[in-house]
Amino acid sequence: MTSSETLRDAWYVAAYTSELEEKGMIATTLLGDPIVIYAKTDGSPVALEDRCVHRLAPLSLGRVEGDHLRCMYHGMLFSAEGAALEIPGQDLIPKRACVRSYPVVERSGWLWVWPGNPERADEALVPPVIGMRHPDWFLHEGLLDYDASSDLIITNVIDLGHLTWVHRESFGADEAWAETVPTTSPIERGVRVTRWLREIPPIPPLGKAADHERLDHWTTFDFFAPGVFHFYNAMYPVGTYDKYAGGEPDRADETLLYEHYTQQFVMPMTEQKSRYFFTWGPSTRVGNAEEGAIMREVNYQAFAEDQAIIEAQQKIINLDPSRRPMPTVHDKAVTLYEGIVRKLVREQNAALGAAPALEQAG
Repeated sequence: MTSSETLRDAWYVAAYTSELEEKGMIATTLLGDPIVIYAKTDGSPVALEDRCVHRLAPLSLGRVEGDHLRCMYHGMLFSAEGAALEIPGQDLIPKRACVRSYPVVERSGWLWVWPGNPERADEALVPPVIGMRHPDWFLHEGLLDYDASSDLIITNVIDLGHLTWVHRESFGADEAWAETVPTTSPIERGVRVTRWLREIPPIPPLGKAADHERLDHWTTFDFFAPGVFHFYNAMYPVGTYDKYAGGEPDRADETLLYEHYTQQFVMPMTEQKSRYFFTWGPSTRVGNAEEGAIMREVNYQAFAEDQAIIEAQQKIINLDPSRRPMPTVHDKAVTLYEGIVRKLVREQNAALGAAPALEQAG
């Protein structure tokens, strides 16, 4: 993928806030850019290019001094804006003695970095999230690295028809996941997918749902560019689908048996290496912390299943990158999302004066 095809003008999750609180400094890679994130004295995050301008050593091996960062190779000191403040033994500091500074914000337990044009970094574009510390949910922090393109992970998440086949051991998913075609619609910078699964086993069988062999299962998720997944599941007694005539149920419905929620974030580190952040857990009104811990273990098992198939898929693709996938009826949301991303990339490139080249490529 060329730079003109990559969505850079967007907020990417780069780390958990808790990781920065614990370590004080984080080294990561986003879209091929080495980035170091550290905290200033007031606790606010700073994101700089993790590459000293002098001998290109990683600044993440350096030392935080107040609000500044010192390279521990030859001692250059950089401000939070990336400008060199000190060059040991040299009074003159050239204007080019600076490293790139990235817009970064903390929101709901995650650190979001904007790798594109900083002048277009609008904090209002950070996708809505509820965060791990929300009082209504028992959520946890999870992370997994893939040796695969972020595009393959995104496709996997958007098309949940794979649950039937990939997650039969972990989730015990019913074949209805593959046989039921969801409703798909565009939303701002993303897609919304909803479906009813009628008279299926509970996933997972916890809380009052465990008392039912079959139930009606409502699912809805929003997937925002550049890789943000919000997935809500609610389980009801059989007949609830008919009660709401196939429409969205009332979340205050007292017949609710169980509900759980997951937030997941795909971070492209390099072309074929990705980091996957995720949370999952039940609500406080139907679940408890112990059940949340059980779901955490199931979650890791399921994502290990995903990782195995996706990394194997990447190896097959690498044998002949010219081969294109054949879409099926379940790829409607994937196709819609990819079109939204292409539109955002065109807007991004138009701002850089590169729109004509992208139009020809598209």
